[in-house]
Amino acid sequence: MSTAPLAFLKGHGTENDFVIVPDPDNTVDLPPALVARVCDRRAGIGGDGVLHVVRSAAHPEARHMAGEAEWFMDYRNADGSVAEMCGNGVRVFARYLQHAGHAAAGDLAVATRDGVKRVHLAKNGDVTVVMGRAALPEAGVTVTVGERSWPARNVDMGNPHAVAFVDDLAHAGDLYSEPRYAPAAVYPDGVNIEFVVDRGPRHVAMRVHERGAAETRSCGTGACAAAVAAARRDGLDPAATGTPVTYTVDVPGGTLLITELPDGRIEMTGPAVIVAEGRIDPAWLSGTSA
Repeated sequence: MSTAPLAFLKGHGTENDFVIVPDPDNTVDLPPALVARVCDRRAGIGGDGVLHVVRSAAHPEARHMAGEAEWFMDYRNADGSVAEMCGNGVRVFARYLQHAGHAAAGDLAVATRDGVKRVHLAKNGDVTVVMGRAALPEAGVTVTVGERSWPARNVDMGNPHAVAFVDDLAHAGDLYSEPRYAPAAVYPDGVNIEFVVDRGPRHVAMRVHERGAAETRSCGTGACAAAVAAARRDGLDPAATGTPVTYTVDVPGGTLLITELPDGRIEMTGPAVIVAEGRIDPAWLSGTSA
């Protein structure tokens, strides 16, 4: 480990919070154990994940996207595992690029493990991300908490989701541990599980257990999955009607607007904020300081 302090920033999107590590040339080693230490809310900086900011041309997983997107979001879950995509993370990542002078208000592209995402930085502070298209695998799944079980809609947003409609969000339990789901073979690499209730016409609220992070205050891909599942449950399919469908999705950390377009693309709009920046003690990074 380098003897130099590690620069970082802290940001959040609807209270889904991240430690941001600027590393344009991809010189910072972030093994899983270190990511988990950094994300620890008592002994580290604290966060639902790490946004490793790397130029696409400098990262072996993103070089093929460098012609479309200068910057790659190398996203890590709070437990140190690698994730394909994080919707709130992309918004915060884009806000960081603006904060650092790498992007201006308007449109930009961000490379992720789920491909290039198109982002719009609005002057009012909101950030819109084109999240791609949802896939709706036929395989069904049942989610269980305690003595209650629900059928869940299988939605793939570049990462896997199981969306269960419940009568009360309290039925999700404490979400410290992963709810049970079956058959397990439907999600061989784990799954994000959304519990969703209705709040009004095209308006839902949700809680989520995120794979690798337990319950979070918000999940962007989860909000998209919940909106798509709610639309299909309500008999709404923009591809069939030619009319966009927008759902308001309340999460514990705020509100997101999710719009599904007739061509299947999904747009997510919400706030993204940079709240702090600093440096991590190299002695702590190396493990020689508690």
